[in-house]
Amino acid sequence: MTTKQRREAAAKRPISITAVVDAVGALAGGNLQGHLYMYDTNKSGGSTGFASGELQTRAQRGDQLLWNCLALECEAFVAIDGIIIDSEFCEPERKVYPGTDVAYWTGTVKKTAAGPIPYQIKFKLGTRDEPLTTTQASAIVGQ
Repeated sequence: MTTKQRREAAAKRPISITAVVDAVGALAGGNLQGHLYMYDTNKSGGSTGFASGELQTRAQRGDQLLWNCLALECEAFVAIDGIIIDSEFCEPERKVYPGTDVAYWTGTVKKTAAGPIPYQIKFKLGTRDEPLTTTQASAIVGQ
């Protein structure tokens, strides 16, 4: 399979971006610094920064992005409360899997970026009223 064929096959599936959150550490520290581990399903397409808060997801116009999160500790509550990104590039929308209360966020890339398009994720953690927002430089990077 050529690189072009792999890229075309990958473009048909959404690019899943998963945030693994150490909720106990983040709540104790009052921030997500050092308590967030990001991954995506496009490593073969050029994404970098895995297992850090500085994931660089490679995506182009028409790609569908799907954000979800997991708690590092199974008993901790973690949910995405919002995604802050340039709306000219992508407009994330909260959705729920049918028949459940499990939420995820999805959006379609409107145009291929000339440079990195940074974004922030707001997380609800535990019983904390105010969400914690990422401060590190995760971004969508064009081809």
